[in-house]
Amino acid sequence: MRVFTPLSEQTIGSLKCGSNVLLNGIIYTARDAAHKRMVEALAAGEDLPFKPEGQVIYFVGPTPAPPGRIIGSAGPTTSGRMDAYSPILLEKGLRGLIGKGPLSAEVLQVIKETGSVYFGAIGGAGALLSSCIKKVEVLAYPELGPEAIHKLEVEDLPAIVLVDCYGNNLYELGRAKYQLT
Repeated sequence: MRVFTPLSEQTIGSLKCGSNVLLNGIIYTARDAAHKRMVEALAAGEDLPFKPEGQVIYFVGPTPAPPGRIIGSAGPTTSGRMDAYSPILLEKGLRGLIGKGPLSAEVLQVIKETGSVYFGAIGGAGALLSSCIKKVEVLAYPELGPEAIHKLEVEDLPAIVLVDCYGNNLYELGRAKYQLT
């Protein structure tokens, strides 16, 4: 299923846990340091570097671009590292997260409450994922290097719906299939 950003309520509602998607449009990158700065900016009454409504953040710190490329490897980082910040951004209108690994119970609850979605990208496939990135712009905090906020234009970036807006969680559903009763 091809999915386009910004994410609409209708699109989010159609995404089911376990579905494979191809993301298209603008997404933003941010890791720990950038998330901390965004939450501090909000606490100080400042605006975020981008309007969060319907947008998607990819938990990635891309490597420098090799010759002839616009970006280096762009594989996901562990999403749980952003658990302290994700609820605040979701409550401000962010509607999608991309990363790898499970999220805290608090983040899972806020995803459900805000009608958001958590996509998983394949760890270890950063070089392949970077081939889906067509444009790159450092948007904020350039002094953070790879952890700066980047604005990416992506085309058919493969992901899987790990947590849908209904609270279905592929990590829990997958484990349940194999548990002894």
